[in-house]
Order: sequence, then structure tokens, then C-alpha cells
Amino acid sequence: MVHVIVVLFILVTQVSAYRPCPKCGKIKVPYPLRTDENCGDPRYRIYCNNGALEFMSASGFYYKILSINPKANKLIIKPPLILENTCYSSDLDQGGLMLDENLPFNISTRNTVMLFNCSDNILLSPLNCSSSSFCREFEEVGEGCGCKGTLCCHFLKDSSMTSHRIRARLGGCTAYTCVVDKKPDEPLESWNFGIELQWLPPF
Repeated sequence: MVHVIVVLFILVTQVSAYRPCPKCGKIKVPYPLRTDENCGDPRYRIYCNNGALEFMSASGFYYKILSINPKANKLIIKPPLILENTCYSSDLDQGGLMLDENLPFNISTRNTVMLFNCSDNILLSPLNCSSSSFCREFEEVGEGCGCKGTLCCHFLKDSSMTSHRIRARLGGCTAYTCVVDKKPDEPLESWNFGIELQWLPPF
């Protein structure tokens, strides 16, 4: 009888682990993403805080999840705020966005990253820091205005770079933002601001 109970407990636990989690606010939480202990897969942990879905970085900083595409195994998080009058990203103290390399998430190659308030050392890199860089357009609107006149650059995050980090630091670049799937000559009002993350499906 004891053996039967143990087997049933294991089966129930396994079944619950494969269940999708309930909605968080208006966003569905597809398997394998997990918001609590009774659903999803533990390696795909995200958070439902007051009706808003959030993704936690390796440094413990929370980023709001804007959308999830379960068919493509992708989600988009909101870039950190650029603090008014400082040209510092709100995650500057954490060194920018950093993902845990032991977890199944990475930064996709569809992200165009813009860096602001950079030191002159960045001119040694292959990034586009010219007057035609996309970052100059962003400096003309909203939160980007606080970075106007600083050295800024942009780059498409490709597969040759680390797919687990967008760095922000004093002595480097203190602020950044990101646009998903930016098209050539696309006007700023059409930019899809976000950072696209992708996940490997469970084994």
C-alpha cells in the first residue's frame, strides 16, 4: 500500500510539473516557463509580481516581460530605464544585463543595442559610433535626451559575441537601450524597443 502511494505521488508530481502556469495579468505563461512550484519547469523560472510578468537576471535585477512567443521559444523584456539627467541605466549597479549561463536563456541575434555615455576606448571596437549611428536618433526623444552629446554607438548582437550579457559600467558605457528586429531606414516611431531572449526547449 505504501508503495502504491509513493508511485501515485511521483506520478502526480510529474504531471503537475508539465502543466503550464496560469496567466499573469493579461499574458499567458506557456510551458516550460514557471511562475510557481506547481507548474512549468524549474530551470525556466520567471516571476508574476502584482499582475506583471518579470524576468530576473543573474545579478537579481528584474526586467518586465513585454511579450512571449511560445512557438519560437522567445520572450521580449523591457530595456532598463535611462535615469533622467544622468545617462545611467537603472541596472548600472549590476553591470547591465547579465544572464546565468547555466540556465537555458540567451540573448537573441535580432537585437540592435545602443550604448551611451561611452569612454573613448570604445572607438577601438568595431561598433558604429559615427554621426549616422541609430543612437543619435534616440538621443532626440524621451529618456534618450539625457544622453545627448555623449559618445554613443550601436551594434547588432551577433552570434560571435557573448549571448549572455549587455554590459553597462562606469569607465565604459553607462547606459543602453535595445530594439528588436530593426529594419534599415525604419523610423524611430516604429522601433520595437525591447531585448529579445530565447530559450532552449527542455530535453
